[in-house]
Amino acid sequence: MLAGCTGRDPAVEPAASSPAAAPPAAPQTGIPTQQPQILPEAEPGPLPSAGAPAAAPPAGAPAPARPPAPQPEAETPTSRPEPSPIPSASSPGTPATVTAYYVLLDDGGSNGVRFGCNDSLVGMDAENAGADEPLPAALNGLLAGTEGTGPAGTASGSGVYNALAASRLTFLSGTFDGTTVTVYLAGTLSLGGTCDVPRVEAQLTQTAVAAVGAVRAEIYVNGQPLTEVLRQDR
Repeated sequence: MLAGCTGRDPAVEPAASSPAAAPPAAPQTGIPTQQPQILPEAEPGPLPSAGAPAAAPPAGAPAPARPPAPQPEAETPTSRPEPSPIPSASSPGTPATVTAYYVLLDDGGSNGVRFGCNDSLVGMDAENAGADEPLPAALNGLLAGTEGTGPAGTASGSGVYNALAASRLTFLSGTFDGTTVTVYLAGTLSLGGTCDVPRVEAQLTQTAVAAVGAVRAEIYVNGQPLTEVLRQDR
């Protein structure tokens, strides 16, 4: 019995379920194909913390130089000012002018500073021919009774009174600490009356202050303060 004609040749047509035939392989040549290499990405490491110690240098590497330690500053010693001798106001051999203070009796402050028994205290200039220091020069002239030309044209010896004329005092020494001038005298103090107490004190004090530019004066006679000596001689 002959099979039915289908119009297809079973020997030529492939079965429907068989896989497709693979394409023919490409011919190989002698030059190999170079493929690009892909490098692995580096993973970021952890950031160092602020307090973490620095990494140690590799073995054999020189150690970093350390900055020099700061040296403490030397303290400047301070010293306290001490009373110094009175400086000379002029060079040797050069005449200088010093000022001593005297009294215009009952002047009432018309020609000077009013004080005491309605008197006036006036400064009178005298030339220091020996060029001594201003403090001893002014006080020695006052203690010796010498006078100069007073204010308002007052002539020497004309109405000018020196309450120390009867005393026998000698200048010993003096110091000045920038504020206070200290004067040491020796001898005998003689007063002509009660009104001579403020006159002697004013003459000595103001003469010493003006000689060195002090603020105040301390006067000692035979080692005792002038105020005590004047109180005993009243």
